[in-house]
Amino acid sequence: MIDETAQVDDKASGIERTAGAEEGTTVLVVDDERSNVESLEKIFQREGMRVLVAYDAKHALEQVRGHRVHVVLTDLMMPGTTGLELLRAIKQVQPEVEVVLMTAYGSVEVAVSAMREGAYDFVEKPLKRMTIVKSVRKAAERGRLLEENRTLKDEIKMLTKREIIGSSVAWRRVIEVATQAAPSMATVLVLGESGTGKELLARYIHERSARAKRPFVAVNCAAIPETILESELFGHERGAFTGAVTKKDGRFAKAAGGTLFLDEIGELSPQVQVKLLRVLQEGEYEPLGGNTVKADVRIVAATNRDLLAEVQAGRFREDLYYRLNVIAVTAPPLRARREDIPLLVDHFVGLYAKKNGKARLGVARAALERMMDYAWPGNVRELENVIERAVVLSRADTLTEHDLPEAIVKSASAAPRALDFPVGTPLAEIELRVIKETLKHTKGDKSLAAQLLGISTRTIYRKLDEVGPVENAPPLGPEGG
Repeated sequence: MIDETAQVDDKASGIERTAGAEEGTTVLVVDDERSNVESLEKIFQREGMRVLVAYDAKHALEQVRGHRVHVVLTDLMMPGTTGLELLRAIKQVQPEVEVVLMTAYGSVEVAVSAMREGAYDFVEKPLKRMTIVKSVRKAAERGRLLEENRTLKDEIKMLTKREIIGSSVAWRRVIEVATQAAPSMATVLVLGESGTGKELLARYIHERSARAKRPFVAVNCAAIPETILESELFGHERGAFTGAVTKKDGRFAKAAGGTLFLDEIGELSPQVQVKLLRVLQEGEYEPLGGNTVKADVRIVAATNRDLLAEVQAGRFREDLYYRLNVIAVTAPPLRARREDIPLLVDHFVGLYAKKNGKARLGVARAALERMMDYAWPGNVRELENVIERAVVLSRADTLTEHDLPEAIVKSASAAPRALDFPVGTPLAEIELRVIKETLKHTKGDKSLAAQLLGISTRTIYRKLDEVGPVENAPPLGPEGG
């Protein structure tokens, strides 16, 4: 039964309407008493809510599976399956649905049990209109807030998380080393030019280590003034120096149990190098003005400098170099993994189209060829910036040459480029790259390419077949399939 005597003004009853709060809210009322269901249906419809009904748990679960339900208002004592059992089933099927239980047999024990099982609220019969409406409104609002929070977290994760993109032999070789190194406690030194993805590799190693659930703390050693870098890394006690009015934890303390990524490690001053060496040798450090602290961190360092040359020039400690260089991983420049450019372009186009609220854009074959031909001195970071700019400024549904910076178009079209390969590149990979570049030059004419290379057409087909469909995928966009 429902007590309708409390039908007073919303503000007087303490129920304040939020504009649009009930719009789009779907309530599922579950009770074996049809008169009760009919009364509740009328009440919620007057509140502007969409109402679904069910007279048993089985029908209620079918409604939850078939509709977007925000709140389930269910009787606790029903023949067959109880409301508490229905609550458990709903949380298995749709965990985000809020459940409010109603009963004439209320007790503290049952209420506590229902809350532990995930119920939002618990109301007793006879139901008061004011009480039940207020409870359902709050449950719906909580559900909306949780959904918005999840959506926001997903968007932040999508925008901040950088994926490992690439299938080239050079990139796969790097990932294999990083994957093997990840589970160990060994210090890793990531080498490579600016913009090649050194921090990406560091995060990849952290996420596949036993410390993945602990913090990943990144420090750009070149971005922090030398005078405060020591304090930033190791922390300080109050009064340790002029201006130290409070105690401050350093990055080592913040990364406790996790991974500390020291980017631009070649920029460290001699004094900080000594303290870092102690951490690597003894597993401890001293905050400025403080006592010795155990360092529970895994260190991954990175640099775009030739550290060995820095050692020989006397600017970097030799003993620290060898402590850091336990496992070395070199991120290849983009020009050494050109076959990954279509994959990267596709990824960045999707990323920045979504970020800027645009429909997914295609990429014209000519634009992709220009990007494949460009040297990319800024590596992947430069490519990402170019794609973001193109997506933002594009007025069509396909990116063309006109959307690319003039420097890229002119540089790429000026002359056929020379191929370069890192020392140690397998001959099979070199052969494949040469064949692919020659085919581009001949516009896909395999007979002409074979003549230029001095091999048979059959050899070209065989070499391409050995690679498989992934690396032979057509270019992006409507012109490339």
